[in-house]
Amino acid sequence: MHSRFSPSLRRALPALALTQALALAAPALAQDAPPPSPVTVVTLEAKDVTLSAPLPGRVAASSEAEVRPQVSGIIQSRLFREGSTVSEGDPLYQIDAATYEAQKAVAEASLAQAKAALKSAEIEYNRQEELRTRNVVAQQNLDSAIAARDSAAAAVKVAEANLLSAEIDLDRTQIRAPISGATGFSEITQGALVTAGQANALTTIRALDPIYVDVTQAAADILRWRRSGNGAHPESLDQSVSLTLSDGITYDYSGELSAAEPYVNEDTGTTVLRLSFPNPDHFLLPGMYVQVEMPQGVVPNAVLVPQEAVSRDRRGRPMALVVNAENVVEQRILDVESDQGANWVVTGGVSAGDRVIVTGLQKAAPGATVAPQEQSAEAPVAPEAAMDAADAPEASE
Repeated sequence: MHSRFSPSLRRALPALALTQALALAAPALAQDAPPPSPVTVVTLEAKDVTLSAPLPGRVAASSEAEVRPQVSGIIQSRLFREGSTVSEGDPLYQIDAATYEAQKAVAEASLAQAKAALKSAEIEYNRQEELRTRNVVAQQNLDSAIAARDSAAAAVKVAEANLLSAEIDLDRTQIRAPISGATGFSEITQGALVTAGQANALTTIRALDPIYVDVTQAAADILRWRRSGNGAHPESLDQSVSLTLSDGITYDYSGELSAAEPYVNEDTGTTVLRLSFPNPDHFLLPGMYVQVEMPQGVVPNAVLVPQEAVSRDRRGRPMALVVNAENVVEQRILDVESDQGANWVVTGGVSAGDRVIVTGLQKAAPGATVAPQEQSAEAPVAPEAAMDAADAPEASE
């Protein structure tokens, strides 16, 4: 039986059947191909970044005064509450003033006596001067009257000085605060005998607002900071200093550099920097151990890369995966300058506008196409574990 088809048609039938089979299989193949992996990205921005270094420090009072008596006597009463805040001039202790009141009375009587003697000497001088004009008295008598008058005037001045000294001693029987601040414990009780200028202080007053923090910094770091140009142009450096307490909590107020000791310890190679912090609630107390973030320099046009976006390759180099404009993953080797909070300060490898992957690193590989989604500021992604060096893909040379 002969075929109804011509020889040329019979030769074309297998190719036509294959084309139909491929057309029917195409939807199934498309369904089997996996879609691009979803990843979360952060678009980088460039800005001038102030680098800082953690430095240990101790809290110190901005002013401190040890209270000592300036006259001797028995303490009659303590006029302040231990640990309270006092103002300059407030009474702290009362010394028995009876002896000093008597000394003042004696000085007042001596002054009155001296003034009376001066008045008598002036009367005698006036009388002798009148007699001299009549030529009825010798010059010697007039000279004696002048000397007696001047001596009486000097005696009045001595009596006035003695009275002033007695009044000062009487006033010092009430011991007052030399500065404003918080008082410590009283080292003396009622009825105790104190002496002028004694070695033991009655109490200590410390000014706590503002308060100082003394930190030590290596001299080499200071030299590096000045050579970088920040020492010559301090206005370009953020001068605010943050403080972390011993429990890891950041202090509410920022401080600033108050003074730097112009001396380097030859044993440790460090110098002391004094920082001033507001302390309105007296939260910081002298002797506390703290840590401050001290500005060290400014990196211009640096990029802050989230730490969860950075891993290390097999050579230990920091790297990040970047999504380009075609949504294809690229691997970048980074130049990391320092860390700042939850970010790395990067000066090379990425630039402003690059999109780095922060979530989905395990599903992304260099050359793969992904579906990027920008991380929302309201709901930041939790940091992922850094990729092990053995599992990280080798950077292309």
